[in-house]
Amino acid sequence: MAIASAPDQAPDRRMHLNLFIFGCGHHKAAWRHPDSPAERIGDVTYFEELARTAERGRLDAVFFADGHAAGDVAGGPWWFLEPLTTLAAMSRATRHIGLVSTVSSTFYTPFHAARLLASLDHISGGRVGWNVVTSMFDAEARNHGYEQMPAHQERYARAEEFVEVVLGLWDSWNDKAFHYDRNGVFADPDLVRPISHRGEHFQVEGPLNVPRPVQGNPVLFQAGSSEQGRTLAARRAEAIYSVAYDLPSAQDYYGDVKARIRRAGRDSRSVAIMPGLVTYVGSTEREARDKQRELDELLPTEESLQQLGLFTEQDCSDWELDAPVPELPPLEEFTGPKGRYETILRIIDSERPTVRQLLGRLAAGGGHCTMVGTPEQIADRMTRWYENGGADGFNLMPPSLPGGIDDFVDHVVPVLQQRGLFRREYEADTLRGHLGLERPPSPH
Repeated sequence: MAIASAPDQAPDRRMHLNLFIFGCGHHKAAWRHPDSPAERIGDVTYFEELARTAERGRLDAVFFADGHAAGDVAGGPWWFLEPLTTLAAMSRATRHIGLVSTVSSTFYTPFHAARLLASLDHISGGRVGWNVVTSMFDAEARNHGYEQMPAHQERYARAEEFVEVVLGLWDSWNDKAFHYDRNGVFADPDLVRPISHRGEHFQVEGPLNVPRPVQGNPVLFQAGSSEQGRTLAARRAEAIYSVAYDLPSAQDYYGDVKARIRRAGRDSRSVAIMPGLVTYVGSTEREARDKQRELDELLPTEESLQQLGLFTEQDCSDWELDAPVPELPPLEEFTGPKGRYETILRIIDSERPTVRQLLGRLAAGGGHCTMVGTPEQIADRMTRWYENGGADGFNLMPPSLPGGIDDFVDHVVPVLQQRGLFRREYEADTLRGHLGLERPPSPH
């Protein structure tokens, strides 16, 4: 099958696939299923098994988001094990798969983040990625000495400087610093230098007390969709997680960010954009939809309708679950946050769901794309996005775990491989290698 490349894709590149691990799955009711691993989310072997499944599918990486507040503990598992600690264990259970974690530039210090990530890159043999986020919730801020989150613009200004300092610390050691001369010096002091950073937000002397990471720099991921987030991505990101409900919205984001990357003087083809993707896979389309319905029916009705009411500014308490969604006001008449409401209107317009189906769509990935069908049908849609300037790959968000990633690896990946869209074997040992990125040269 001939594969046409989008303008910002290198002609010899293949699709990138990443597993986003989140509790028992990305559907809010996944933990309620009798077969869910709810009792195992504090058991590191559960995560090691997920990483091995992703590696069996030759995926680029596994990814953990992170939060700094407990959240709604009654509503299902959010956070349990700290991600970098968990990835250290997962690195010992795998050989090739990349290991990506969110680290907040608002709540960490640059030295702390640089040290943790550099250590994990050494432990894993060069498989680490850092998803740079600024965090967003006041409940998190109150655990770190703030009354509320700093203003959006302030957080991103801090993030820009944070990344600059971390990169400087990683480069404070030259690759050739080590001599191991038992009659002389262990490492050459002239090749281990302070960074002497004095900025608006940070004062960091350096050098780092961990030598330069195996990859030079762990891969920088970014996931912001705001104006400041896109600017940061254009300047710094080496791979991007994005949100897109359908192909037109994916193309809008893809085109805008790739153009920003070029304006920043960088090669836009080297930065993979991976929209989130929720998949329900079945041997028939009906079987796939049955899997989707099974999870949707586990949602607590009253709570879900109440949440929908907040999203739509409607009283949804008496809406009939298996009836079509009542007509909603147009976007221009909506007074609340418009992004989620616009997504709800697009789902209703394109899918004509029942109320229960709409609740399920919002409960599994929110504004992310959802594909339901046979392996061939899902591969067809992924290919359409990939070939038409919507994605360089996908950040997989299985609605349930481990079943959702088992289905994808066992049934969708082989179709992509047969079409020449995805690797059959790993061709590199580092995450940079998986993503086709060069190792940054050694400094000074």
